[in-house]
Amino acid sequence: MAIRKRGNKLERWEVALIKAMLARAGSNDQDILAYFTRPTRSINHRAISEIRTEKKHRLVKAASEAELEEFLATWPDVDPHTGLSLRGDELLIKAREAMIAAVHIFNGAGLTFRAELFIVTSIIAWTYLLHAWFRREGIDYRYREKDGSVKKTKFGEDCYWELGACLRQARCPVPKGAIINLTFLLEVRHEIEHRSTNRIDDAISAKLQACCINFNDCMKLLFGAQFGLERRLPIALQFVTFSTDQRSILKKASALPPHIATMMDDFHRELTAEQQADARFAYRVAFIPKTGNRASNADLAVEFVKPDSAEGRKINSVLLKEVDKNRHTATHIIKTMHNEGFPRFTQHNHTLLWQELEAKDPAKGYGRPGDYPNTWVWFDTWLTRVRAHCQEHSDRYA
Repeated sequence: MAIRKRGNKLERWEVALIKAMLARAGSNDQDILAYFTRPTRSINHRAISEIRTEKKHRLVKAASEAELEEFLATWPDVDPHTGLSLRGDELLIKAREAMIAAVHIFNGAGLTFRAELFIVTSIIAWTYLLHAWFRREGIDYRYREKDGSVKKTKFGEDCYWELGACLRQARCPVPKGAIINLTFLLEVRHEIEHRSTNRIDDAISAKLQACCINFNDCMKLLFGAQFGLERRLPIALQFVTFSTDQRSILKKASALPPHIATMMDDFHRELTAEQQADARFAYRVAFIPKTGNRASNADLAVEFVKPDSAEGRKINSVLLKEVDKNRHTATHIIKTMHNEGFPRFTQHNHTLLWQELEAKDPAKGYGRPGDYPNTWVWFDTWLTRVRAHCQEHSDRYA
């Protein structure tokens, strides 16, 4: 059970309703208290007494008789899955529903715009989750003008922090690895807002999976294990298995748009090896067909193996061979650019480009020394970077 040291206080609309209840004959503090205690918040019985004696909330006006009747007629107005108050816990309910919707969208059969829709919807989920936590902790998450007044929209509503601003706050409760993951997704979101993308689902799926797990972990840590989403979102079933030939075809068919690939390369270069390996940044799971050794295990569709176990090390050794990076010579890259419609891109242009970008710095991950002395081979990331360069300067190379 999460420890809740803050947030156990009544809101102004609740105080107004309590005053209306107190005005009715025969009301008592204990009965009134029952209407305003919920899973995310425990109210001390003295709070009702302080309202009755006007020790607190003296300036709050009592709700009208019609408002009180509406409240009582709809009480308990709660989410059936969690018991959360639809009004008092609105931000938390919206956060959960937005993430559930994001996962359902991504898992939807036949959709081809999945990653982009997931990112936009999950960012909404994280924003509401952090707003709910800031609100409970008594942190004002509204923008302020230079004179200290609350910044307003053109329609007169308060301006609240967007997700990026929430993550930059000193008291933000999100772990560092999860912040890096969300920062990455925000960068992708900026790209897809301003430019069209091709399918990017496979390339960033590990980050999307980490985003889901991070959200669920934070939800349970900050508000309680009973609000976790694992019971609402079971494992997705698949209709296909993939052979080596099929994986190669899928890789070729899902080439990233150059501007997305460039953004991803730039983002990853800023991270340490430890940050890139953090499961909160990118969560990777290997699924391996397996026949159960025992009848009781035969029906398990997914089995999690510890990475440092003997079986885990054996699986990793296979996976490392499977994901060995493609390597290209400079000649092959130049020929590829010619085939793609940039015949004026020469060896000299290529040399100038890698020198300008310091692309042979091993830390940048564009390539490595070849198997023979004084040779160099380039990875797919560099091929993508060169392609983006040629497309950006098509008047020069086409």
